[in-house]
Amino acid sequence: MKVNPFICTAIVAALMPAAAMADDPRDPAMRNAAARARDSDATRQLNLQESAMVHHRDAPGRHVVRADGSYEVSPSEYPASAREYQRAMADYTRSRAQYERAMAEWHRAVAACEAGDYAACDN
Repeated sequence: MKVNPFICTAIVAALMPAAAMADDPRDPAMRNAAARARDSDATRQLNLQESAMVHHRDAPGRHVVRADGSYEVSPSEYPASAREYQRAMADYTRSRAQYERAMAEWHRAVAACEAGDYAACDN
């Protein structure tokens, strides 16, 4: 089947105005405050439904989502989460201490190099 570029262009041109008018601020249907409030409420409800669906899809049973959007880890998973957090913090503390030692060594080497100990400049 051969695709005619003129037909494709005509279809795109016909659909473009409808897409361009989707959020038109001059839309006559949105001129009064009640219509804008209904539209805002509908949008809010759609966003809440989508958010709930995403939470349900991405983390089934992992946490409880409250109405205000905050969440808490379920009690059955709290000990595992706490252990994971403690392990991550211990890893961070070790990494940070190693970084601090390396930086102190580098600062000593820079000071020695600037003082004329050119063997320290190789670091």
